[in-house]
Amino acid sequence: MTGAPSIGFVAIGRNEGDRFKRCLLSLKKEGARIVYVDSGSADDSVAFAKGEGAVVVELSTDQPFTAARARNAGFDALMREWPDTDYVMFIDGDCELAQGFAGDAAEALAAAPALGAVTGRCRELHPDATKYNRLCDIEWNGPTGEIDACGGIFMVRADGFRAAGGFNPLVIAAEDDDFCIRLRGTGVKIVRLGRDMCFHDADIHHFGQWWRRMKRAGYAFAQVGELHPGYFAAERRRAWIWGLIIPAAALLAVPFTYGLSLALLLLYPVSLWKTRRGLIARGAAPDHATLAAQFLTLSKFPALIGMLDYKRKKLFGRQIGIVEYK
Repeated sequence: MTGAPSIGFVAIGRNEGDRFKRCLLSLKKEGARIVYVDSGSADDSVAFAKGEGAVVVELSTDQPFTAARARNAGFDALMREWPDTDYVMFIDGDCELAQGFAGDAAEALAAAPALGAVTGRCRELHPDATKYNRLCDIEWNGPTGEIDACGGIFMVRADGFRAAGGFNPLVIAAEDDDFCIRLRGTGVKIVRLGRDMCFHDADIHHFGQWWRRMKRAGYAFAQVGELHPGYFAAERRRAWIWGLIIPAAALLAVPFTYGLSLALLLLYPVSLWKTRRGLIARGAAPDHATLAAQFLTLSKFPALIGMLDYKRKKLFGRQIGIVEYK
């Protein structure tokens, strides 16, 4: 590579409305090589992107919409339009890119040939708007330094993306984990910088939205765990134990234990307390730790449902497409 590396941006979205408009305007501050991939939006996202000069790809409906498929299409369009692009920054349409992150990520890649991808701190744009937004902000706060996997917002070398085979378009959730596993398999590392990368607008207002999001996570535990045996094993085990085995044992044994088996349900507040204590030990504020512990305990039920839904669809040959929660 001679001179400064060239950076391209790929944004994906579906009915993100004003969130996407903020996303695109944040990208325009960082560079001109921008591709937007739309998955059947009914709003004005496509028209807005074209008006702002972005290359627009509208996915056809002959295949299921997935984030993985959209990102692959965006990468291909970026390479067709600007084949000399060195690094690609992927971002979701409900996020704003933090000013200066793309430059810092590119510098990190240029300085370390063994580095394959760079991510950063994703923050919730309105963390205090709802408790569900706050949960997302807590979730985004991952460790810095070398990591095993990251979310779908990151910068990667174009050559490295090709070497890893891109995203698997059949993976509908945790497609980023699947990609990171294969990227690390090429011999490179993934790093999270200790700075803000983007501002995410979850816009989750109802319990049902959170429940669907957790069900989607369970779907990912099953599908990605099947593709990469051992991955998400702990998550799947916890879903089975806390989402089925303990409550089933407590209830089914009632006739034989004179109701004493219901004491097994006391394991839930004990687990909640231990989770809260661990979160505080890792630096979480006590009120945030309480909130996260409550919903982490509850999340085992929708996660198990998501795992079973994946198995059901696979068993009956059902077509698998995007799982939305907004």
